[in-house]
Amino acid sequence: MAGFDFFGFLSYFGNAFLWEGVLITLGLTAVPIAGGLALGTFVALMRMSDRPALVRIARFYIWIFRGTPLLIQLVIVYAGLPQLGLRLGVVSAALVTLTLNETAYLSEIIRSGFMGVPAGQSEAARSLGLPTWLVIWKVTLPQAFRLMIPPLGNSVNGLLKSTSITSVISMEELMRRSQMLMQQKFDVLEVFACAAVLYLMMTTGWGAIQRWLEIRFKCEAAPATEK
Repeated sequence: MAGFDFFGFLSYFGNAFLWEGVLITLGLTAVPIAGGLALGTFVALMRMSDRPALVRIARFYIWIFRGTPLLIQLVIVYAGLPQLGLRLGVVSAALVTLTLNETAYLSEIIRSGFMGVPAGQSEAARSLGLPTWLVIWKVTLPQAFRLMIPPLGNSVNGLLKSTSITSVISMEELMRRSQMLMQQKFDVLEVFACAAVLYLMMTTGWGAIQRWLEIRFKCEAAPATEK
């Protein structure tokens, strides 16, 4: 059995096929995070609503998507929905599943950020006659955002790695492209070691951005939701 080929390992860092996979992985992270923040804010507001029906709907949604594996959700969206007449392509299925899953986690992060803002500040703003949406936008959200950044950063880091699960439906992100190269050249250790370093580069790069954001906004720790 041949040993680890160090120079073969280095050669894969010049492989355009893998670097295209890196770009796809970044896209599979950015789009669900953006969608998850938008939908997560809506779900968080439902969760904090005074209307019991909205609270129950939000809790049920969070319970489903946090309580079941991402892999199962992906298979249901990609292979199950066509049986109901809704057929999605590989890219659409991956983005929809990751967004719906991320929404459940981000909604709790957003809710914890809102809850970390003293209630007296919102009450003071309302006493001035400001409408609820303006109180949220001008008073609550800026302060809550500082509390959200650390757990939001952790969520982005986790999603970067979770995108590899989409390889099971042949989404050609970094993991899938690594598998394809391995099957062509049988350089198992060399290819996957290169992929591991590329994932490390992405997560390390995001870690630097997260630290800058935390320093820039003088963030405080907020409870993180674990996956």
